[in-house]
Amino acid sequence: MTSRRNFLQKLSASAMALPFLPGSVSLPDFENLAYQQGKVLRVAIMGLGSYGTRVADAMQACKRAKLVGAISGTPAKLKDWQSKYNIPAKNCYNYENFDQIKNNRDIDAVYVITPNALHRDQVIRVAKAGKHAICEKPMAINAKEGQEMVDACRQANVKLLVGYRLHFEPNTLEIIRMRKAGELGKVMFFQGLSGFKIGDPKQWRLNKELAGGGAMMDIGIYSINGARYMVGEEPVWVTAQETKTDPVKFKEGVDETIQFQLGFPGGAVASCLSTYTMNNLDRFFLNGEKGFAELFPATGYGPIKGRTHKGELTGPHTTHQTVQMDEMAAIIFDNKQPVVPVDGAEGLKDLKIIDAIFQAVKTGRKVELKG
Repeated sequence: MTSRRNFLQKLSASAMALPFLPGSVSLPDFENLAYQQGKVLRVAIMGLGSYGTRVADAMQACKRAKLVGAISGTPAKLKDWQSKYNIPAKNCYNYENFDQIKNNRDIDAVYVITPNALHRDQVIRVAKAGKHAICEKPMAINAKEGQEMVDACRQANVKLLVGYRLHFEPNTLEIIRMRKAGELGKVMFFQGLSGFKIGDPKQWRLNKELAGGGAMMDIGIYSINGARYMVGEEPVWVTAQETKTDPVKFKEGVDETIQFQLGFPGGAVASCLSTYTMNNLDRFFLNGEKGFAELFPATGYGPIKGRTHKGELTGPHTTHQTVQMDEMAAIIFDNKQPVVPVDGAEGLKDLKIIDAIFQAVKTGRKVELKG
């Protein structure tokens, strides 16, 4: 498997500023009426690679989100997308001129699906253009950049959402419901295994300048995020150990395999593995005093399968990206609050843990996490 996209098989939109008329007041009633009637989120995708294409294809089945624009540094891709998805040429931009979306009333949101190190600058530009930003995970390459993105979107009064598609997945949500209802009892342990054998050594995911790291940024983040929503608490400490068997392929600053442990205030501990050298690693296991829950596969494009002490999980499978984009439209237009957040604050929490994991690897010491 050559990339996370292959391994997994695997919006924020701008409610246009309410109009103000000279000597008059704004007209919120009309805007609210539009929201209640199911206003459609009009999205431009930035980064037309394999995952951008997957999202675009999935959006064809959306009820409340529509693909209306494209942003790419490759003119041929823009031309292909215009034809394939019926995108008007006026809604297509490159990386140099996409700030001009500020003047395009047909675009509400931009979904940034580019290499990790580009997220910060691109999201901030989207915010300054007055559009809501949806960003693929990891939201940035470190917590400092993530905070700058959160601040920029807040200052611009636009939403920042992150592509946490699993936060809407039925079997995942059923385990969270069971844990909240006390059906698992006191949570004691979580295990997250996230890994695959990466291929092409020249791909951007193995370039520290573009990826910000290696397996941890790409696939390990699933176990970090999963530990948080499965346990239902924020970790207070982390320890971590790195193993590198191929320093030629995995150069300085590009992690090959990291084992990490998280401690939670309620006493639960998590033991997780992030790797680019082993396949068949996509499993979550949650253990409580009264029962257990397991997902395997846990984070792929589906179907997500699992079981608990009560039996097999039978939630329906729907295309994750279709559900995600419709749910994000509801978050933006209806202020819907998902069971597990998908906002910039959520993305920032994962980045803080990633920073701590890298620090623990470097120092060999337990790193305390602050709220």
